[in-house]
Amino acid sequence: MVCARGDSAWSARQWGAVEWGHAPEVALGAGVDLPLWIVVRAGLAVTVPRKGFVVEFDVVIAGAGPNGLMLAVELALGGVRPLVLERLSGASGEQRANGLVGQVVRMMDRRGLFERLAGTAGPPEPAPMFMFAAFPLNLAQLADNPVYGVLVPQRKVEQVLAERAAELGVQIRRGHALTGLSQKDDRVVVDVAGPDGVYQLEAAYLVGADGGRSMTRKLAGIEFPGVTNDHTVSRTAHVSVPGEFVNPASGGLRVPGYGDIPPFLHHRTERGILVWAPFPNGSPLLSVAEREAVDDASPLTIAEVRDAFRRVVGADVPFGPPAGDGPPLLRRLIGGNTRIADRYRAGRVLLVGDAAHVHSAIGGPGLNLGLQDAINLGWKLAAEVRGWAPDGLLDSFESERRPVALRVTMQTEAQSVLIGPGPQVTALRTLFGELLEDRGTVQRIADLISGADIRYDVGESAPPAGRWAPDLVLHTGSGPVRLAELTREARPLLIDLTADGGYGAIAAPWRDRVDVVTARSGDAGDAVTAMLVRPDGYVAWVADGDRPDGLPAALTRWFGTPALN
Repeated sequence: MVCARGDSAWSARQWGAVEWGHAPEVALGAGVDLPLWIVVRAGLAVTVPRKGFVVEFDVVIAGAGPNGLMLAVELALGGVRPLVLERLSGASGEQRANGLVGQVVRMMDRRGLFERLAGTAGPPEPAPMFMFAAFPLNLAQLADNPVYGVLVPQRKVEQVLAERAAELGVQIRRGHALTGLSQKDDRVVVDVAGPDGVYQLEAAYLVGADGGRSMTRKLAGIEFPGVTNDHTVSRTAHVSVPGEFVNPASGGLRVPGYGDIPPFLHHRTERGILVWAPFPNGSPLLSVAEREAVDDASPLTIAEVRDAFRRVVGADVPFGPPAGDGPPLLRRLIGGNTRIADRYRAGRVLLVGDAAHVHSAIGGPGLNLGLQDAINLGWKLAAEVRGWAPDGLLDSFESERRPVALRVTMQTEAQSVLIGPGPQVTALRTLFGELLEDRGTVQRIADLISGADIRYDVGESAPPAGRWAPDLVLHTGSGPVRLAELTREARPLLIDLTADGGYGAIAAPWRDRVDVVTARSGDAGDAVTAMLVRPDGYVAWVADGDRPDGLPAALTRWFGTPALN
């Protein structure tokens, strides 16, 4: 499938009603013309020469990490054709994130990917406990616990997303690096260095998902202001340890003269912080951070990690090299960055994930933030390419997601202070620990770290408008169904809870881009009679007994002028 382009042909915007991903290709040569109604009725996807160039891909994505692959999936579901460029020729063996935390776990469920990631059947369940700045949070006490998590290495996240992208026909070119770009009025020209040499691509948009050192961001001239510190050194390694140093019941690390260090939790002392992570079916991972001047010229060794552990804990454990297949992780990081791009968009170039923001990894918020960047952008960019996006929709990507990045950097910076060494920090932690005895404080922090406190500006509407759509169970004519099962295809969804289906009738002119389900639900609240859910899982509009109107305006604001009568 190739998007139609041509001086006398219909533009991509005018072809909004054509389902590109589900039509046979027809190439029209010079002088060949078909009326629009024939093309639409026949369901033809058209390739039209335009002064010697054809746009083969609607969007080029630089970076095949989780964020780039997630965006590719969303764009493909939205009916446009993305191309993913990845400078590495194969999957990276580097150990990075170890799981997903927050709203994104439920978002994976809504795309039908959670079971693939978790390896278990059924929907995700909230976590009974989580850590904030090395404080345990008792989440089981919360009536509405928003913290969900799944323990899965980043390489498996990438594998699952790459498989899903392939199922949708997405092309991923590995070993192809972005080296340059230029922008035209209606497209971006991308320079690429591949295994067989250099070449150019032309597409409607380019998205940088190429990490904190983003080449896309640099080529687009987008600044990356923030703060860099160099006073902390973190050492992380796969290790082995004699069996008598492991608690067989908990998996915790037994330290002679000190006590047990619980697994998978940040453990602070007045000299630093560490994490002991005995992953199943693999070598344990040990991470130790302290404030210390260090010579980074020599490679990290297990002996250096053991020495750092001894300094932070004040006791010794005979760590050795890991057993089993590699490659093992052995990494030293000095300092850290907290930065946010001064803009997420420069013309036809956009940024997602670490290309747009970097921050401390404490608490694991990175993929929750980056993947939801991709999901927020995906449907909006697809709408823009397909021609039905209302004015300002694409720009709402930055206005919605930048404040979320600011909150993530705020809370990770706060945690970095609270885990620091020294008696003054210990006093601060004593006070903070007393505040955590209040359930309301725990709820506020749980909402913060999960992203449940996000509320987008969707205008005047009843709660939960602007927030994450609740996990409803809807009772339809064919039986009960979870909301997550109705959002697999990333299409807008109107849930009509009225007996006569009146709201569904109002939405009929948008039926080419908005799905409607008529149902009953005791979960939505007695006053709610209808709910409009965006493809990213957030509520665009709600009708209740006091405010039943406003559906046409909401549909037009988010999903454009209706194409059908």
